[in-house]
Amino acid sequence: MKRLSKTFKSVGVDDLSAVARAALEMAGNGKVWVFYGEMGAGKTTFVKTICHLLGVVDNMSSPTFSIINEYVTASDERIFHFDFFRLKHEAEAYDIGTEDYFYSGSYCFIEWPEKIPALIPDEYIEIRISLESQTFRTIAVSVHDGKEKNGL
Repeated sequence: MKRLSKTFKSVGVDDLSAVARAALEMAGNGKVWVFYGEMGAGKTTFVKTICHLLGVVDNMSSPTFSIINEYVTASDERIFHFDFFRLKHEAEAYDIGTEDYFYSGSYCFIEWPEKIPALIPDEYIEIRISLESQTFRTIAVSVHDGKEKNGL
């Protein structure tokens, strides 16, 4: 069940930090975030913006080929960034131990969650990014409280 949602329209690159800050505030203690959007919509860019606000000191990049990247914050917290685009079967994600990551209490940012719907925890933050033009996006943020199993 969605308990809180907000849509940000006409988001340009200069607006990303403000939208990320608002999303973090909405998320509260929510640590598992799922990101939807077509290829090139800006999912990885938005994840990087959120990670920057969380104090990540590592270089950040898309984990398209590695499937998972681990980042460290200035306070030595771990953040995990997943990209499941290349998965052929949900079992591949299970085999790399995603459940251990998802229930670790660390931030987990998941691109292409539609590839692993049964593995997403009941409580998650949903980010949907859609293209308005070359330079502007609509970003919808929804907080799911776990009362309804994976409304993915």
